[in-house]
Amino acid sequence: MFEIKAKDKAVERALLVGAYISPELKAEAQNLLEELAELVDTLRIPIVGRDLISYRENHARYLIGSGKAQEIVDRAQELECDVLIFDNELSPSQQRNWEELAGMTVADRQEIILDIFGARAQTREARIQVDLARMQYSLPRLTRAWSHLGQQGGGIGAKGEGESQLEQDKRKIRLQIDRLKGELEDVRRARATQRKDRKRAPVPNAAIVGYTNVGKSSLLRRLTGADVFVENKLFATLDTTTRKIALPNKQPLLLTDTVGFVRKLPHQLIEAFNATLEEAALADFLIHVLDASQDEVMAFYNTTMDVLGKLGAETKQMLVVFNKVDKVIDPHTLPALRRHFPDALFISVQTGEGMEQLVDRISDFVARGTVTVELRLPPDRADLLARLHREGSVRDLTYDGEFTEVVATMPARLLETYSPYLRQPAPELIPTTPE
Repeated sequence: MFEIKAKDKAVERALLVGAYISPELKAEAQNLLEELAELVDTLRIPIVGRDLISYRENHARYLIGSGKAQEIVDRAQELECDVLIFDNELSPSQQRNWEELAGMTVADRQEIILDIFGARAQTREARIQVDLARMQYSLPRLTRAWSHLGQQGGGIGAKGEGESQLEQDKRKIRLQIDRLKGELEDVRRARATQRKDRKRAPVPNAAIVGYTNVGKSSLLRRLTGADVFVENKLFATLDTTTRKIALPNKQPLLLTDTVGFVRKLPHQLIEAFNATLEEAALADFLIHVLDASQDEVMAFYNTTMDVLGKLGAETKQMLVVFNKVDKVIDPHTLPALRRHFPDALFISVQTGEGMEQLVDRISDFVARGTVTVELRLPPDRADLLARLHREGSVRDLTYDGEFTEVVATMPARLLETYSPYLRQPAPELIPTTPE
């Protein structure tokens, strides 16, 4: 992170560098460099230049050859830059070598993303997750922060002051990592307790997933009326938000907005954010939101599916939703997407286009986990009727003497609870799953 290295002033002029190793990767590298520019802009760092270079093989010292490395440094100095930002992941030693060669701060995409997450974290849980990821990233790079101390106050066989301070800081960071992991485990236990509470009153739940800045929080806000923070920026919010929605058939549903994905997401963040992202893995189904107006929409789809795969959630039922159709300019884009995703929905959260169809489709997904039954409830089980109103949909209600006869649609997992009260002879259960 930029604050690790002591500087007289904050970075003011950045040169972005993207390197690709084979010609067929040039277009992707160009797109990733554009995305890096958006990430850097999120940190309000002025960009004065962008360089896209090719190289034949990986070099241990600078990733690329020393000749091209010197060319980049010369250009950065010519532009009077004070930071070089690479789209490629740099090892700790490569980062140090670049800073020695350039005489300025050097960062990579991972560091930029971690800084954005650090600036965006609001809740205690998000801050713990970000702090853990930043500590894990910083530990092997501490020598970068202490290179200005040298070997002070040494002697034959003695350690210098700077080296002693470096070791002390490494021990402190390791202790902090252990402490943060413990706090994160506490968060996971708290989440597990919350889920147990949900199972006691089993309301179906769906997780909204997708690339960053595709409109997930806006969709949650539109569907639930919740006061959710929305901003047109990458990673505008990192905090998981769950809200309840009543569907047209009176079936309740819990909707969870998850943190957005991005290409080349630092592995420290995948590990640290498991407590948040596991909401997607444990949901009954997923609502995968995509930005139809983005040229790289397929790359964003693949990135999200890759992350879901690492979480073990890629095989869940999934409703694919293309947002921002009102911003699509190319007339061929939407027909092509419809051919590739015949079951997807196309909406605009901003204008409301397609929202009714989305709610209907969500209702269908919820219905796939429900059954319609006829019950005969005794007078001392008013609690069961109340639960049906709360967690299912009561379609017909009549009183036969002291008994209450009910036709209701309810989650299939409640069948065991209500099976003693099924009307005799028990009719065949009617699944509400759409054909």
